[in-house]
Amino acid sequence: MAVSNSKSASLAIASVSLFMVLVMFGPIAVEARAFFVFGDSLVDSGNNNYLVTTARADSPPYGIDFPTRRPTGRFSNGLNIPDLISEAIGIEEPPLPYLSPELRGRRILNGANFASAGIGILNDTGFQFINIIRMYQQLDYFQQYQQRVSRLIGKPQTQRLVSQSVVLVTVGGNDFVNNYFLVPYSARSRQYALPDYVRLLISEFKKILTRLSSLGVSRVIVTGAGPLGCAPAELARSSSSNGRCSAELERAASLYDTQLLQMITELNRKIGKNVFIAANTNQMQNDFLTTPRRYGFITSKVACCGQGPYNGMGLCTIISNLCPDRDSYVFWDAFHPTEKANRMIVRHILTGTTKYMNPMNLSSALAL
Repeated sequence: MAVSNSKSASLAIASVSLFMVLVMFGPIAVEARAFFVFGDSLVDSGNNNYLVTTARADSPPYGIDFPTRRPTGRFSNGLNIPDLISEAIGIEEPPLPYLSPELRGRRILNGANFASAGIGILNDTGFQFINIIRMYQQLDYFQQYQQRVSRLIGKPQTQRLVSQSVVLVTVGGNDFVNNYFLVPYSARSRQYALPDYVRLLISEFKKILTRLSSLGVSRVIVTGAGPLGCAPAELARSSSSNGRCSAELERAASLYDTQLLQMITELNRKIGKNVFIAANTNQMQNDFLTTPRRYGFITSKVACCGQGPYNGMGLCTIISNLCPDRDSYVFWDAFHPTEKANRMIVRHILTGTTKYMNPMNLSSALAL
């Protein structure tokens, strides 16, 4: 009887220990989801390294805080938003750039990153960068990806992989800063008043998302325009003496984000389920742009890497001004957030309230 009680006690202890392991570290074995990324430089992980284009981040000091301490093509001092989402959803490694020769064999089952710096919703956005992967080409590559995976694991398993995946789409900002507002009296600004231009963007984006839905995805995060007028590049361009954000770009972002949410709501209603999730990245970043010290930053106006007013002029290069502590800055370069700022954005994507995520956050979507 004493032996039996001893065994029972041992089993109870083992059960509690296993429970604690699961609580602290998660299940020992989980089925990882594939992750697919579409969009521009905010989420490009290196596709442009393989293209003849000026929209590149493959030289120092980019990547200074990346695990390898080397530039990778990410427009960041370290990890970008796809990297951090990958960490959160348990993917062994972030999806590789689709153009990478390393995307083969079992690694292709993690998903793929199709994003390309400089692109927009419209095909004429980013024309100055010459050779970039525009949105429809990214979708073509996604179809090609599915064909490649089907040869590896079969069509039914490929369809299952895609339907259970997470998808991130980040595009739209360049349609303003590298198109409509690129130069005074740009072709698009002469053609459209701002409200009409925003309606054009939303109409074209709807076509892109509709096609993406037809390719079998069922869980898509779509980010908004972000605080376009508050980037160091815009502060420098407007010669702001008090660091005030560009009113015209802030108006553009507000019009765009409002109509984007309406369009996503309509798309979900038409599909009959919540495939698309709107991420209000403007609101997410506004929190630490307005009160940076509350979030551990010393500035939300000056870029860590750059030159000129607010370090917002020109490119981030080896001869640029470079801050010693990247975690103290909201912006890494003239347009892109630091890794620390990206972590705050991803936290909202994962667990944010409807103030930031609509109709739900990513954690809720994954639980369905």
